[in-house]
Amino acid sequence: MAVLNDDVNWDSWPVEDYLAENYRELHPADAAIITHHCAFYRELAPGSIGRSVEVGAGPNLYPLILASAVSRHIDAVEAGASNAAYLERQLNRTPDPSWLPFHELCRSLNPDVPATLERSLSAVRLVHGDLRSLAPGNYDLASMHFVAEGATEDFEEFKQFCRLFVRCVAPGGRLVAAFMENMPTYRIGAASRWPGCPVDTEIITEVFTPLTDELTVSHIPSDPTLPDYGDSGMVVLTGVAADRPAA
Repeated sequence: MAVLNDDVNWDSWPVEDYLAENYRELHPADAAIITHHCAFYRELAPGSIGRSVEVGAGPNLYPLILASAVSRHIDAVEAGASNAAYLERQLNRTPDPSWLPFHELCRSLNPDVPATLERSLSAVRLVHGDLRSLAPGNYDLASMHFVAEGATEDFEEFKQFCRLFVRCVAPGGRLVAAFMENMPTYRIGAASRWPGCPVDTEIITEVFTPLTDELTVSHIPSDPTLPDYGDSGMVVLTGVAADRPAA
């Protein structure tokens, strides 16, 4: 049977292994995502977003850096204890220097990003919870990276997570996201096993089309400098939440 989100002990997410495999250096795929997202954020005026949210923030800081260009307040929503502890350290102490190249690229592509990494993170508040705990329409902008397809093996639950992601912004709210393409169940480090729900540009377009306006979906090729988790690259998305009844 498919592994569902609640079947997984997210408190034990292997933060250090995940960072070592993915974020201790700036890989081309993440540079491509940052480039894509900066084009999205440059369309918005500095400080024009009152409340933004990073859904399932994990230990990844660059989506928070990107959002700092336009957001007066950023909620980093994270349910897992190990990820939340890492985020808390990054927000309350000097962030790891490995994030400096990410900040430098973000700022080079969008000068509205604050001048220092610490200032970029100063608007961020850690919120313990998950996507299902978010009130509808509470945000002006929502961002999500590698969450819905990496939180379950069940396609119906994946679709529900996508609906909740859109629902957490008010109608007309902005959306930006990235997904692993065709991600199977995978391992991080030597032993830990985590769920994956294989999706691609066609599936993501089909899921988000009835939920959004101004939808754009595009593909980033597989990056050979990253671990081979069995995926076939990444999918990036932008859109505007459509006027709709509550899910």
